[in-house]
Amino acid sequence: MTTPVCTSASDAATSARQTRSSATYPSFTSYVRARQPVLLRTARSLTANPSDAEDLLQTALTKTYVAWERIEDHRALDGYVRRALLNTRTSQWRKRKVDEFACDELPEPEPVAGQDTDPAEQQALHDAMWRAIMRLPARQRAMVVLRYYEDLSEVQTAEVLGVSVGTVKSAVSRALGKLREDPELGLVR
Repeated sequence: MTTPVCTSASDAATSARQTRSSATYPSFTSYVRARQPVLLRTARSLTANPSDAEDLLQTALTKTYVAWERIEDHRALDGYVRRALLNTRTSQWRKRKVDEFACDELPEPEPVAGQDTDPAEQQALHDAMWRAIMRLPARQRAMVVLRYYEDLSEVQTAEVLGVSVGTVKSAVSRALGKLREDPELGLVR
């Protein structure tokens, strides 16, 4: 059994922090204990994620703690904390990273030499390939998908399926032969 090296130091620091915060502003501590569920509901209404709401409330309470001496009317604390919640959330929203930009022209992908660039034809080829793969026997289909769609090696495919590497090689070879002979894919070549 291992024990932390600095157990007494961390316990002392924690108790000192608790003593200092409760000694400095005992009314703040009692306010947070009493109003935290209500304020957390307010924070959750401002964010979609409960974890973000907890972070938002913690930030707003930190701002309130820093300004505790300047707050004259402690009967209006809920309004002050709600305003801090809203301002903090607005600041977070403004600082978010935006990856999309509005532009006049839609960007088109650069055409690759020797490749058909029509998206409709690419989708038709994709659909025809999947239909052909679905017509393969289940074992061959699994091996083709693992080898070429999941990009596993022959050894990894054999391990996943619990067969030998030779079985994978022969089954994939037969499956590719069936795909080459598939009449629906013959039109694409």
